[in-house]
Amino acid sequence: MYLLKLGWSPLLIAALAVVGYINEWPVAALATGFGLILVIGLVVAATDAREKALERASLRLKELAGYFNRRFAGSSSLSIFAIIDSLFKVDNPKLWDWARACDMSQRIFDTWCHSFINRVESDIRMRQFTVYLRTYLNELWLLSNHYHEFVEQFYEVAENVALPQETIDQYNRFVIEYNAFVQHFQDHIVELKKVARTEIEAPSVKLARELSMKKPLPTTEKREEKPSPPAQPKEHKGYIM
Repeated sequence: MYLLKLGWSPLLIAALAVVGYINEWPVAALATGFGLILVIGLVVAATDAREKALERASLRLKELAGYFNRRFAGSSSLSIFAIIDSLFKVDNPKLWDWARACDMSQRIFDTWCHSFINRVESDIRMRQFTVYLRTYLNELWLLSNHYHEFVEQFYEVAENVALPQETIDQYNRFVIEYNAFVQHFQDHIVELKKVARTEIEAPSVKLARELSMKKPLPTTEKREEKPSPPAQPKEHKGYIM
């Protein structure tokens, strides 16, 4: 059965040749039949190869979506929202207000991620993922771009406010792993364009920017004071008796 699936056209051509030889069919008729079978076989092989490529792309996209959900959403310590929560340790009420707003956004974002993963896994089980491949690619792209907005906001805050070195180190560890995900996602988009039509371009998935290892506290410049001249001894006027 496996051989028939792999090479049914050569087997059919061989069978037709045997039957034609026994029945003494004209060579021209046999050649026409051989050519027709060969063309159909090539079309079927190309279609089957494309379906397999789409299936591999679907599974790869599912892996990327699952990795994103596990590592950068929910209660993960590498989530940008977990890093934003550490700002409550900084004595800055304005940062607290922004961190509270991000906490509300996180709940909505996590719900979106869970819903997305559940739909992906359901369609994988039903063998319908390739039907919605472009839809899910667009949705993962939207998720990553929306997530990157919070990353950029934190970066801008960290560039303008002195933060604990522990928070900076935690963010930089996040950047390394997040950028690895972005690179894999970009590569997948490039590969997917070979087997499916998509309007998304790889550079549109943006990398996170790394912070400098040391963020010095702001200091005010002090004017250099010139040393005062040594005190002169007092001059005593009078007569020695």
